[in-house]
Amino acid sequence: MTGAGEADGLGDARSRVPRQPASGQGAPRPDDDARLSAELAAVVAGARRRAVRDGDRQIDTAHLLHTLLESDPEVRAAFDGAPRIARLLGYLVQRSIGYGLRWQSTVEDSGALPVATEAGGLSPVASAALEYACERAARRGEGLARGVDLLAALVAAPGARAVEVLARAGIDARDLAGRLDNDARECPEGCVVRGGGSGC
Repeated sequence: MTGAGEADGLGDARSRVPRQPASGQGAPRPDDDARLSAELAAVVAGARRRAVRDGDRQIDTAHLLHTLLESDPEVRAAFDGAPRIARLLGYLVQRSIGYGLRWQSTVEDSGALPVATEAGGLSPVASAALEYACERAARRGEGLARGVDLLAALVAAPGARAVEVLARAGIDARDLAGRLDNDARECPEGCVVRGGGSGC
């Protein structure tokens, strides 16, 4: 029946899969963005796989935060030690069996960042966060956005799912955002921001 439906017409096939992440055809995928470092592009691709595996409608900020924590040492360094990271990862893992179940039927749109059209299966907030991360890297004088740029963007969006998970883990997103912004402002040109500090 599915094969017949797909053979009947392209429109019919599209109507069945509007919420799945984009394939390699059509619009460019966010992890193909030339403004992302190779590590950050891998994070976005990993978040996409996580969303598909969990059966979620879109890649949201919690998917991005989860993958950042697992793969980026600079992002982990922005948090105060292993116990906080372990607690945070514990909450992120629970999204598919606990509080995150209600997210599966909704689109993440906190209203805190400009709403962008869906791109590559990203939620509006996640899409805007990636754009903000690229802008933050450009302001710092770097051509490619890094994991800490995306982390700064994620925690700057009140009401985003990543911020909700941080709150559940007892982490103040505003405090973390302030520390990341201070690091970016204090880092001289040519210096690399490294999580909770900077190094040249």
